Amino acid sequence: MGGNQFRFKQFTILQDKCAMKVGTDGTLLGAWVDVSGAEKILDIGTGTGLIALMLAQRSSANIDAVEIDINSSIQARENVERSPWSNRIIIANYSIQEYTNFCQKRYDLIVSNPPFFENALKAANHSRTVARHTDFLSQADLLEIAVKLLSETGKLAVIYPVEQAENFQEKAEYFGLFCQRKLYVKSMPEIPTKRILMELSKNKLPLQENTLTIEAKQYIYTSEFISLIKDFYLKY
Repeated sequence: MGGNQFRFKQFTILQDKCAMKVGTDGTLLGAWVDVSGAEKILDIGTGTGLIALMLAQRSSANIDAVEIDINSSIQARENVERSPWSNRIIIANYSIQEYTNFCQKRYDLIVSNPPFFENALKAANHSRTVARHTDFLSQADLLEIAVKLLSETGKLAVIYPVEQAENFQEKAEYFGLFCQRKLYVKSMPEIPTKRILMELSKNKLPLQENTLTIEAKQYIYTSEFISLIKDFYLKY
């Protein structure tokens, strides 16, 4: 996925100003997360606005999307304004830490495709570094913010690589958030799990675990993957 724009069935993402382009991680999270009953949603680190737009398409919720990078927030606003749901999505150009200091709302759902590079080489492009590295949003920060901003029955949904996901789940319990849904994502059947999507809440419920394989073989998508993204991708 690349280029300066990415067309979905009901909206188009312009991404020439954004460090992080539309990718599979964000699309998976936006399609998988449970939006049932959610009236107020917060998207942390919205980037192009992709997840906020997907959740607007899938629900009737009001969505606040926070983005620290000025250029990305301008682009996200542009993408929202061109969409059918501009009356339900607000783009806020703040760090999530600043936003949390003045936010009075409590959310039914908080979603984040968070930065996860901790010790890897940093990108020369500062905006890309902010989007990809945990210096600006550590796992502990994200959990502390979620506990403050979630309603009592609210859920936090994230996507991480395997090792970071396991760390996150352990840390979450310390903050009083418990994993209730988990999706292990493999790019192909013979390849180990690459990403884990998680939904957590303040209530301890039985854990539901599933595995999603994206391609049965190269360029042949599985029926499970198609079923997940068919409302968004043009070719399905």
